[in-house]
Amino acid sequence: MIVAIDLGGMSAKAACLSDGKLLGKTRVQTSASNSAEETAFALSRLAMRAAESAGVSFEDVTAIGIGAPGVIDSANGVVVSWSNYGWKDIPLAALIEKYSGKKTYVLNDANSAALGEAKYGAGKRFKNCALITIGTGVGAGIVIEGKLFEGYRGAGTEFGHTVIRQDGELCTCGRRGCFECYASATALIRLTKEEMQRNRESLLWKHAISLEDVDGRTAFRAAEDDDAGAKRVLADFISVLGEGIVNLVNLFRPQAVLIGGGMSAEGEKLLQPLRAYVLPRLYVSASYAPFELVCAALGNDAGLYGAAANALGRQRSVKKGAK
Repeated sequence: MIVAIDLGGMSAKAACLSDGKLLGKTRVQTSASNSAEETAFALSRLAMRAAESAGVSFEDVTAIGIGAPGVIDSANGVVVSWSNYGWKDIPLAALIEKYSGKKTYVLNDANSAALGEAKYGAGKRFKNCALITIGTGVGAGIVIEGKLFEGYRGAGTEFGHTVIRQDGELCTCGRRGCFECYASATALIRLTKEEMQRNRESLLWKHAISLEDVDGRTAFRAAEDDDAGAKRVLADFISVLGEGIVNLVNLFRPQAVLIGGGMSAEGEKLLQPLRAYVLPRLYVSASYAPFELVCAALGNDAGLYGAAANALGRQRSVKKGAK
């Protein structure tokens, strides 16, 4: 039995994976004001509560899998850096093992979500797929021949920080023109507000009474009302998101790109124009190497599934190596 934990800046959730299903979901608050030791202790107790909620003896838990933000040295279970918490070189796996007594494996949260979708969600039909999560920023994870690709020492697949416009918008990473500056939900909100300020007659104002009310859905709702400004906003957004996807596909050629994050709730309203943009621009046509654009299926549970899948996979590798 594996306990999976999805660690976030304000909370962490946990569940047990059994026969492809998550059982005993539970949650605890987290805070940057807590030390790494305190956080590890809280996560260990969270794992125990998840097992109890699932009706499982913690003695039967063979490992704990964690999806965590930041740069992760997954081979050693170390959080190399996590800016939100100010963590540097935190041996998170070792700390949790100390308090729980269970072997622990740590994986970057975006990679964890990608692995979860690949093993249990929308990507399970494909040996090669990529997940792009569109939220405050842009996260990505890539699975090749059924195995997660992390790059050297887990430092790869930072797709959101590939530059698509030199000297463009300032990114939170300190560089300018990063993909996530133009293809995140934050970017869509910015474009929507700019259009609203240009045109007080736009139907965008019907769906957001003030600029503070604008969210990632506003432009989609106004476009359904045939608002020209909303359609321009979405066309600009789709073209940049699509261009990034074309670059990703031309480089790795997955069988599918899965769209996750809150924006995936738009379904075909997002996917249809994205397909129309992406498919004609692929260097190798989809008639030769079939390619699909689909929405992720596991929602906020993708990270839990992936953390569990990572722990299971690493346990099996250890067993094979022991033979």
